[in-house]
Amino acid sequence: MIKKKSEIKAVFLDFWGTIVENGVFPSPVRQVHRMLRVQMPFSEYIERFEKAFMITKYDNLTEAFKAVTKEFSVNPPSFVYDNLIGMWNKNTFLSKPFPDTVSTLQDLKKDYKLVLISNTDNLSVPQLLDKFDLRKYFDEIVLSCDVGMLKTDKKMFETALKKLKLKKTQVVMIGDSIPTDIEGAKKAGIRGILVDHRDRREYEDKIISLSEIRSKIEG
Repeated sequence: MIKKKSEIKAVFLDFWGTIVENGVFPSPVRQVHRMLRVQMPFSEYIERFEKAFMITKYDNLTEAFKAVTKEFSVNPPSFVYDNLIGMWNKNTFLSKPFPDTVSTLQDLKKDYKLVLISNTDNLSVPQLLDKFDLRKYFDEIVLSCDVGMLKTDKKMFETALKKLKLKKTQVVMIGDSIPTDIEGAKKAGIRGILVDHRDRREYEDKIISLSEIRSKIEG
């Protein structure tokens, strides 16, 4: 059921793959999966990786990746850590907002509260928010590394709702990941809209451009 404009007061947005495009391909988390030769399905790996890497604040990426290798009980040679750090830094350096990100945020901010809610390490997203001057568009920024939980935990969404003093029926979640963004939001009773920039996935409640958000939630 599509909510009327009067009912929706806030838009929650994911960061990676939603408003900011990764600088490397395949995505950094998939490259870590391959580089560490983790022998498990990606769907199982990703949540364990994010728990190890993205709910604790680390002083540097070496510490962060050592937590990951401990989680998966692997002991790679030192050059693998160098490769992991180099790849992660390259992604941060080359990442940039999607072409319609800024114009969409500017437009939505006229009528809605905007919340950034993301699973991330503490060394990349804060840096990119400053680099591209994106903080000014968000009323709240809720990062997994700050709150110590992932979007698969409904409490992360409830934390954001509490900050805004809004009900779950008054917000929508926009994200590119079905398991974390869409299903995570659903656990909290929040409508999730998939953004599929390359239009490669079948999903009923979907947009292929951020510029479609307004018409999607007001339609």
